[in-house]
Amino acid sequence: MKYTSQEVKQFVEEEDVKFIRLAFSDIFGKSKNISIMPTELDRAFSEGIAIDAWAVAGFENFSTSDIFLHPDPGTLAILPWRPEHGRVVRMYCDITWPDGTPFACDTRGFLRRAVEDAAREGYTFRFGTEQEFYLFRNDSEGESTRIPYDNAGYMDVGPADRGENIRREICMTLEEMGIYPESSHHEEGRGQNEIDFRYCEALKSADDAMTFRNVVYAIADRNGAGADFSPKPMQDQPGNGMHINFSVKSGDNETGLEPVIAGILANISDMTLFLNPLPESYRRLGTLMAPGYISWSRENRSTLIRVPAAFGKYERGELRSPDTMANPYLAFGLLIYAGLEGLRQELVPPPAVNINLFRADRKTLHDLERLPATLEEAAEKAAESSFIRKYLPEEILTAYLERTGLNKYNF
Repeated sequence: MKYTSQEVKQFVEEEDVKFIRLAFSDIFGKSKNISIMPTELDRAFSEGIAIDAWAVAGFENFSTSDIFLHPDPGTLAILPWRPEHGRVVRMYCDITWPDGTPFACDTRGFLRRAVEDAAREGYTFRFGTEQEFYLFRNDSEGESTRIPYDNAGYMDVGPADRGENIRREICMTLEEMGIYPESSHHEEGRGQNEIDFRYCEALKSADDAMTFRNVVYAIADRNGAGADFSPKPMQDQPGNGMHINFSVKSGDNETGLEPVIAGILANISDMTLFLNPLPESYRRLGTLMAPGYISWSRENRSTLIRVPAAFGKYERGELRSPDTMANPYLAFGLLIYAGLEGLRQELVPPPAVNINLFRADRKTLHDLERLPATLEEAAEKAAESSFIRKYLPEEILTAYLERTGLNKYNF
């Protein structure tokens, strides 16, 4: 249910809500929030709530640090793991300067603009994520160890799969918050899990992806486990991916995926810094079922983009390179713009690759372009990209380059 501001105020009063979390993310996709009391709700909706952003990653490179959070009433959700008496709710926020000007480093705002730009051209992009994470045992002090929560394998069942009850609780908690998982299972790695989501409108899908990570951390901790979304928690085990399913509609009709796929493939190297933002991201790519080459096909899991077997409104593309440290607002926004480039220019993707690339010979692999192999290579691609500079605010690009140490680029 999407609430109006008046309905939010009524809900807070009737449901014994005592704390309202105004949520946002830093530039790199880490969740942040500030809690306000119900007496401040009118001011939050009418004027916004001021915060000092000097210590928020990516927000610190400005001469002034005061910014305003403006809650989006349509994102209201109860936090079910918090007490029932004196309830806690959260809303995601848009961010502005004190004069109301949009804040350049608000990545949720970036995605909102991408959605609006696509709508002006008659397109609606929808996304759904498949997010992987590891569960590790906690020690006697409640700190996470590097000991996997279980030793089960791909789609195993209990009792070998000790994470099934945690996944069940995660899914039920998400449903209480109005987020509906599609499926869940044990993944290939020891202690590794995956939960998949229905694709939906871009902004909601990104909000849901952020919420999902917070829920996983909270429910895992409550069950004596530590959750880990990092791209490569254990060197001898598969990494954590965030496969992104996408589809596009023009009016009420599904749009053919091939121009969108072509646009994404044409710009994927330039986007990789934002889809795979950590040094360890590149220890995952190209190993243990994670793609390493720029390629696509239907149903072939070894390619970068695959089109799973489905028909009509269920047809979708699946981008397999992003990992779970990517900021979903940036990832979805860049994919929208890449898809729009393909649609505008009526691009045609290269021939589909219908062989198992993980077992392909050297000549076959030599003929394919690789994804960036290191964070530094990805940063250089982004820095030199006309596509990135056309769509991404300069401040966001600069922050990512500075984090990699490549601040020699001036824009």
